[in-house]
Amino acid sequence: MREILVTSALPYANGAIHLGHLIEYIQTDIWVRFQKLRGHRCYYVCADDAHGTPIMLRAREDKITPEQLIERTHRDHLRDFKAFHIDFDNYYTTHSDENYHHSCEIYRRLKQNGHVLKRNVAQAYDEEAGMFLPDRFIRGQCPKCGAEDQYGDCCEACGSTYAADELINPTSILSGKTPTRRESEHLFFSLKDFAGDLKDWTRGAAVQTEIGNKIREWFEQGLQDWDISRDAPYFGFKIPGYEDKYFYVWLDAPIGYMASFQNLCDREGIDFDHFWNADSPVELHHFIGKDISYFHTLFWPAMLKGAGRRLPSAVHCHGFVTINGQKMSKSRGTFITAETYLRTLDPDYLRYYFAAHVNGSIEDVDLNLKDFTQRVNSDLVGKFVNIASRCASFIGKHFNNELLCTAELMEDELYRANEAAGAEIAQFYETLDYTAAIRRIMALADDANRRIERHKPWDMARNDGATPELHRVCSLGVLLFARLALYLKPVLPHACSRCEDFLQCRFEHWHDNPFKGKSSHAIKPFTPLITRIEQRQVDALTE
Repeated sequence: MREILVTSALPYANGAIHLGHLIEYIQTDIWVRFQKLRGHRCYYVCADDAHGTPIMLRAREDKITPEQLIERTHRDHLRDFKAFHIDFDNYYTTHSDENYHHSCEIYRRLKQNGHVLKRNVAQAYDEEAGMFLPDRFIRGQCPKCGAEDQYGDCCEACGSTYAADELINPTSILSGKTPTRRESEHLFFSLKDFAGDLKDWTRGAAVQTEIGNKIREWFEQGLQDWDISRDAPYFGFKIPGYEDKYFYVWLDAPIGYMASFQNLCDREGIDFDHFWNADSPVELHHFIGKDISYFHTLFWPAMLKGAGRRLPSAVHCHGFVTINGQKMSKSRGTFITAETYLRTLDPDYLRYYFAAHVNGSIEDVDLNLKDFTQRVNSDLVGKFVNIASRCASFIGKHFNNELLCTAELMEDELYRANEAAGAEIAQFYETLDYTAAIRRIMALADDANRRIERHKPWDMARNDGATPELHRVCSLGVLLFARLALYLKPVLPHACSRCEDFLQCRFEHWHDNPFKGKSSHAIKPFTPLITRIEQRQVDALTE
């Protein structure tokens, strides 16, 4: 049995969950559900990223305290995640005692080991707003490629990172004025101290090839010391020994993974250090968007190494979500929140569509709404559920809902092929190639439908009535459907729960076969398990 700790990136606590967020949590949740089906000890933790200047400013706009804002957002986020069947073992917040403890402890260890430096820096200062400006509150022209209207820390056009004072024609997003420069003492984490360790770690299996190639570019440019402090006013944790300096949000945010797990450990009696000590045998998997790979493949592992903690086993990066081939946009009506989606559509539809397009790479995924409708209606209704609907009505009408599950049926060539495919599908899930898993499952569904079509139970029932052959044909169809329900359970937890209720069984393990060893098994009368998407439901998303 493997022991696995899994995290997703922490959603920022000043806005709603939208479809661009959900691809990550759905991808992670599928993998975690699969691992638990395999019988592994797997924990999935996450938290709201609750610190930083944007939180402070948003609270000011809403005329509430930052604490009230993050509490409200936490409720909304948790509501949306639950609605999409994201099954966290713990969902927490970075504004917590546990996170303060671990942030101070890691900072203390880094400082003791000589990895924290002090120096004065000239910073952007908004004279009108009366505050130092975080990098994200400065916009200007990228110094690398010349793209306009870029953030003060990285360029969305070319992917370059830089210091805010390198921006061309910078302006404050608060006042629209050109920032002035003021000096302040700041604390820096010496990232270059870990260049050798990071090179070794990133050359292994911990990162994807595309990310590894990008990391090599960063090494060639030279690793820069990382500013881990921010001046007041700032919403976050005060740095020990200072009254007017705070940990930069990107220091305590990833430590939030540890804090959320600590909260779970304290509640359930789990050994925290067994998972986080430097010599831990446990697997640690992070799922993140490709836009924050720099923090998770350089800063975070270096912090862990410098503090004597274990490094991640793998950092799984994914691409962005586009809608109908374009970036999500409020003006086009394609900035779709989780709440908007849930008004008209079943969350399992989106889980399935994303699964069908996620292959473990950092490629972007396009939610083409026409393809979305066709894929769900064709695959889930026309192929998967169609198997049960074509067979179960005859079992109910002619055989009192008694399903045959004899050794003869279990030895049917098609059933054995279906059962044997479980190993291949499991490997696809394990390597995050959900696209291949879905393709294989739907190929099995096609095989089952072709078998039913060949025997034509509707003709058999009309011409010959309740014959043993009709019973065998329809029972085999339902047994094949049951195997597919098991294979789809990580992707469609809610729909497959309805399938289990119809089948009167529960799939608790990947190798479960609740029908084996029986001669018959009672099922419930068939009712629609998944319904078709209507065009009006999709139109409502972008109205």
